[in-house]
Formats: sequence, C-alpha cells, structure tokens
Amino acid sequence: MRFTFTCRILVGCFAFIAFANSGVTLLSENSQTADLPKIVKSNGRYALFVDGAPYLMLSGQAHNSSDWPAMLPGVWKAGELLNANTIEIPIYWEQFEPQQGKFDYSTLDLVLKQAREHNFHLVLLWFGTWKNGNMNYTPQWIKTNPGRYPRAEDANGLPLDSLSAVSDSNVKADCAAFSTLMSHLKAEDPEHTVLMVQVENEAGIYRSSRDFSPQAQNLFNAQVPDTLLAALHKHPGTWQEVFGAEADENFEAWCVAHYIEQVARAGKAKYPLPLYVNAALRDPLRPKPSAYSLDVGYPSVFEYGGPTDTVLNIWKSTAPSIDVIAPDIYFGDYSRYNLVLELYTRPDNPLFVPETGDDPAFARYLFTTVGHGGIGFAPFGIDSITNRNISATGIRGVPNKVASTADAMLVPDALATNYALFASMDREIALWNFEGKIQGSAEDLHSDTQTMAFGKWEAIVRYGLAAYGDGPPHQAQSGPPGGALIAQLSPDSFLVIGFHVRVDFKIADPSSTKQRQFLTVEEGSYKAGKWTPLRLLNGDETDFGLNFSSVPEILKVTMATY
Repeated sequence: MRFTFTCRILVGCFAFIAFANSGVTLLSENSQTADLPKIVKSNGRYALFVDGAPYLMLSGQAHNSSDWPAMLPGVWKAGELLNANTIEIPIYWEQFEPQQGKFDYSTLDLVLKQAREHNFHLVLLWFGTWKNGNMNYTPQWIKTNPGRYPRAEDANGLPLDSLSAVSDSNVKADCAAFSTLMSHLKAEDPEHTVLMVQVENEAGIYRSSRDFSPQAQNLFNAQVPDTLLAALHKHPGTWQEVFGAEADENFEAWCVAHYIEQVARAGKAKYPLPLYVNAALRDPLRPKPSAYSLDVGYPSVFEYGGPTDTVLNIWKSTAPSIDVIAPDIYFGDYSRYNLVLELYTRPDNPLFVPETGDDPAFARYLFTTVGHGGIGFAPFGIDSITNRNISATGIRGVPNKVASTADAMLVPDALATNYALFASMDREIALWNFEGKIQGSAEDLHSDTQTMAFGKWEAIVRYGLAAYGDGPPHQAQSGPPGGALIAQLSPDSFLVIGFHVRVDFKIADPSSTKQRQFLTVEEGSYKAGKWTPLRLLNGDETDFGLNFSSVPEILKVTMATY
C-alpha cells in the first residue's frame, strides 16, 4: 500500500518527534535542501530520508528501452501489480540532447507527471557515457565524431565501443547534459517525486583490461595521484610500480571514478539529490586470474573500471560526490548473493540493490537485503515479466492491486506478494532498520537452519518443514525459496514476517534451563502506520513455532519463559 503525499508528511512528522526523543542525529544540511530526499547516517547505519523520515524503496526497474511515451503505461501497470512504491526508469542522453546544446524535456516531464498520477516515487537512471560498458545511449553527434569525442582503445590500438574516460571533451559534454538534467529536476519537481539519480549505468570498458589510447597510456606511465596514494596508504610511483599485477585494473577504476566524480559534482551543484553508481559484479567466489582474459569472467562479465568489490576503496576516495555504490546482483545462489551484500555493506557505503533477477527465487533476498540494512531493492525488467500468476488475496486487510486474471500475468507471485507484505509497513520497517532493530534471513538450499541473536533471545529460522511436527527438512517444501524478517520492538517483543519458513525463539544463554513461552501471538496488519490486530493465534498455530506458508502474515509476538 503506497502512502499518499499527506500520509508521508504525517509519518515524517511522527518520525521527527521520535528521533528528537531518542537522540538520533540527522546529518547537517542547509535550509534550502531541508526537504530534499537525503542519505542519513547514524550510529553506523544508513537510511534514505523522504519527507523527514526513513523510506524503504520497494522498487522495480523498467527495461532499458521503456522510457518512451508508448511504453510508459506498461511500466506503471507492472509497478502497481508488483506493489512497488518506487520505479527506476532510464533517461537517455540521446533522447535528452538530440542536438548539442538543445535539450528535449518532453519525455522527462511526462514521466514525472505520470509517476505522480500513479502515486510512485522515481529513481532516474542516467544512461549517459556508459550503459553496460558501452556508449550506446550517447547522442549521434558524439558517436559520429570520434576525433572530438575519442573512444577507449585496446592494447592493439583498436577502438572500443566505449568513450575514453581520460578525454576532457567527453567528460565536459556529459557534465553539461547531466547538470542540465538536474537543473530541470530542481525546477520541475518541487514534490520530490525523484528520490535518487543513478550516474551512468555499469560504467567501465570490456574487451580490454584498460584504456590503451595514447592519452591514457601517458597517464598510466605517470605518477599515481597523491590523493589516491594517501587514501590507499601507498608510496609514490607509476601505476605499474605502485600496483604491479593489479595496475591495469586499478588504473581503469580510477579513470572511470574520476570521470564520474566530475559528472556527479556538476549535477549536485545544480540540485543535490542523492546520487549512486551501480556495479556489474565479478564472481566474488572466483579467484583472480594471473592475466587478463576475455573468458574468465573477471572482474565482471562486462567491464574493467566499474566499482567491483576489489576497487571499492579507489572509488570511495576518488568519487566522494557519489553517495552509494550499489551492486547489481544476478547470482541466484545463496552463498554468492549474501557475500555480495556483505561486501557492499560498509561503514562508508549504504546498501542498495538497484537491480536483481526477476525470477521468483530472487524474491527471498528482499529479506536479507533489508536485514543487512538495505535502503532499497529492485527486480529488473518488471514491465516484461510474463507468464506468471500473482495471488489476488494479498495480506489480510491489505489486498494486492490485481484487477483481473489477465492483469495477474505480468509479475511473479513471490515478488509481488513480498512487496505487498512489506508495503503495508514500509515506513515502519525503514525506521526499525535505521535503529538497528531488524535482521533478515533467506533460505539457503544447502542448510535448513539459521539463527539470529536478539539480546537474551535467539531466533531459530528453519526451512523446508511440514506445517506441524519436526519431520525431516525439505520434505514438504513447495513454491519458491523462503525468507523471514524479524524486528525487535522491545526486549521481549518482536514483529515477524516470512514465507515458507518456521520461526521459533529460545533463551540465548546456553546454561539456562528456562523454556520459551509465547505469551501472545497477534496476527494483524499495519494501516496508515497503525497496528491493527486481527486475532490471537495459539494451539496448532504456535505449538511447533510460528509457521509461515505462502499466505502473507504479519505476527506481533511477546515472549516469556517458564
């Protein structure tokens, strides 16, 4: 359930009062940007603040070529079926500046207008110099003039389908376009429909370990910049002398980060919305090769130069105008997905998953993304997901936005149902997460039991069990893999949600002989920020723990001992 503008303001006011009473400190800001969406850090945790309160982006990303007037109705329809509150949609440089210095605002204005009509927030994706390592979305006046706007070159001097990151003319052209975009947003979006902007898309180059053009080679042979040496605690020298076998990778990362920093800084000077970059990932469990090769999948399936986990320190020190470095996660297996979440959850970096797989098996990772402190999550290509059905039942009291069986063929059941579950209390989840009260779990198909520590209590999360009894795991599992989210509301009180999972509690002290007791298990829902109880559960529903099936449930639990 998406909040109306009025409800957002009220939630923001209540949250402000709560923060004032709890001692949480907002980052400094001036009066001109007081109402802007912003990234806030407190006690080592991050939140995206919208209308003065933490906001959880339950997002869906449109396909690459969906930002054209004829395609937009399908985007909004898919977002509604997904129960999303935010849509990620690209803005194309070639569309925005078809002739140099002449800008076309019509599609951007249409996107803003229609997003407001459908009650969505937006994250804009600037497809400028890079889109997946290529220059496909640059205007024709750039593509057809390589003398003025040079391309990167491989080791044999052959041009690549990517603009050179060391060219002043390239970066100046992108800065001019991006800063114009941000100026227009400042003037035309007083409602703050747009929450964040992605600068480029999976930036970097592929089919080469770095740019070998003459200008790039001169920089490679020169001294590593002092600011980078200081940040990495390295001694002076050329790139080869300082970094050895990793010289090419680190050089290209610095070049791309330095380029994007200039673009981001130019945009923020006009309108200081939160900015982020996304990363095409390397396999985090695959060892680094001894030499560059096209077939080893390192550092990513596409590019060198992008913010993979091996060069995050270079990116963080070189591009301070970028607020978030966000991983695009398409690894379906539990071990890789969760390792990526850990790698990008850093004291200097908020966690945001702006792209992930659209298969129902990926839905469980919403729980672990939020459990890691994530500020948002988005399956990719929501407007073309087909041949899957959504349940029209939704949460008790919070129905899904499914109008008909035909409409229900657009998005996977697990993604839509998870979003419906979270959307009814997205502001509460965002606040609890910011306060460090939430932990999440996703099913690991190779291990059926996980534990979470909550002070004197330990939550036991188990997958693949029958609804009753303690039979062998993974014998009764049906549907997509499960997940669970637990928020500790007080020392003995918890809010628990999940799918295809059993959650139980025990005393954390192993020397204690006390047994757990469910004092109350209340099923209900959040409506306009208020908990509304439906019934008390007991007997069969609690004898073996809290069993969550494919039916969305929100349980408020009070624990005791005997």
